Amino acid sequence: MPALATQADLEARLGRPLTAEEQARAGALLAGASARVRAYTRQEFDLVHGDVVVLRPVGTVVRLPQRPVLAVSSVVALGGAETIPDITLPGGAWTWDGADKVDIWPPDQGWLLSLPESWSSGWGGVDSYRVTYDHGYATIPEQVVEAVCAMVLRSLLSPSLAPGMVSERIGNYSYQMQQGGGAAGATVSMTEDDRDLLRDFRVRATTIQTRAR
Repeated sequence: MPALATQADLEARLGRPLTAEEQARAGALLAGASARVRAYTRQEFDLVHGDVVVLRPVGTVVRLPQRPVLAVSSVVALGGAETIPDITLPGGAWTWDGADKVDIWPPDQGWLLSLPESWSSGWGGVDSYRVTYDHGYATIPEQVVEAVCAMVLRSLLSPSLAPGMVSERIGNYSYQMQQGGGAAGATVSMTEDDRDLLRDFRVRATTIQTRAR
């Protein structure tokens, strides 16, 4: 996946171009910070059209994992057996709440009458759905960019690549930089301030996702 911030974002916050040495490290640090942000929030952020996921409902509701959800194009009930084929549900058999939930049991279920008897009789055994939907941001939110840049710059400007070191002494010259928890210059770490920036994007409630098929 692409990084959630760019070298230009780093330079804008520094107020100067990156040095050659900083440029050599920036790509890996941006990738590492982006991975940590995605792991913490459980969000990809990138704009994706036609993403396909297989989810198990909680009661009658399937909660989509990636947000914001822009559109839901299809919901397929997975039969799970040779005698119960997969069925693409008609629009009257599911509703999208405009946010992140798909309800599989709208009030009108008359469409069941048109299904093969073997499938409708096995409906109670259906426990997963394949959903196709669009999600993500055309432009990465500023809070996300800010958090990624903060993580990278703490490491990029660290006086040493030695893990946990925040100061150096060479002869009579001494240099020290506070990094909050002693972050190593060779890696990135997330602080409580970073988490505060990302808190609104973190997903807690979701349904079980299984392998798409």
